[in-house]
Amino acid sequence: MVTRADIGVLGGSGFYSLLDDAEEIELDTPYGPPSDVVTIGHIGSRSVAFIPRHGRDHRFPPHRIPYRANLWALRKLGVRQVLAPSAVGSLRAEYGPGAMVIPDQLVDRTSGRAQTYYDDDRAIHVSFADPYCPSGRSAAVETARKGGWETVDGGTLVVIEGPRFSTRAESQWYAGNGWSIVGMTGFPEAILARELALCYTSLSLVTDHDAGVEAGQGVTHDEVLEFFAQNVTRMRTLVSDTVQALPDKRTCPCVSALDGFSLELP
Repeated sequence: MVTRADIGVLGGSGFYSLLDDAEEIELDTPYGPPSDVVTIGHIGSRSVAFIPRHGRDHRFPPHRIPYRANLWALRKLGVRQVLAPSAVGSLRAEYGPGAMVIPDQLVDRTSGRAQTYYDDDRAIHVSFADPYCPSGRSAAVETARKGGWETVDGGTLVVIEGPRFSTRAESQWYAGNGWSIVGMTGFPEAILARELALCYTSLSLVTDHDAGVEAGQGVTHDEVLEFFAQNVTRMRTLVSDTVQALPDKRTCPCVSALDGFSLELP
């Protein structure tokens, strides 16, 4: 049985499997079990661990996902680079359904989610000015463009608490701030990855225009899942190709995120 992986993938809504020939591993962490069993296998020459962040039966809503357990489990398996595909709403009219946004910034509008591993016996402040791995972003952008995606290099993902969608006024407020896309799961994933010195890259598939962008009743959960399902095969190809495009050696700032701290990590 393979018990180690270099790259982790956290699948979003509608993205419940990735590896066809894989081992399943049940893990526990100091923060409980991850969202589901971890599957480990290979994509090309790269060893990969996959966790569906909502569970394979989509039992975890965004505010109940065991984010700390998921990232801890991946690092325990040896993962150092993480890809995070997800479904998002667009806050800009020019980014329609089917666009692939690789954000470079994040705004947290969640509340009550555990967002740190270091909350017991000391205060540790990790730099988060640039929340995404520059090397991972570069690989994702290049791969998406080669794959024929309408690719947006950069932009701000605003993460809302959920599970409800935004009101029209909220959506217009987010857009008015210049933010690009809206989702429910990109935080605290990104900061937890940074606290474990992992590279983290978001692959954000636009499934709809958010409520304040255009007239209408606003998107429904079923519509999001239906659109993602129509694109899941193509999304799996993008993730697989990006896995193989990630650098073998990490030279990005993520590697030194914990420099100066003495920590016991898996």
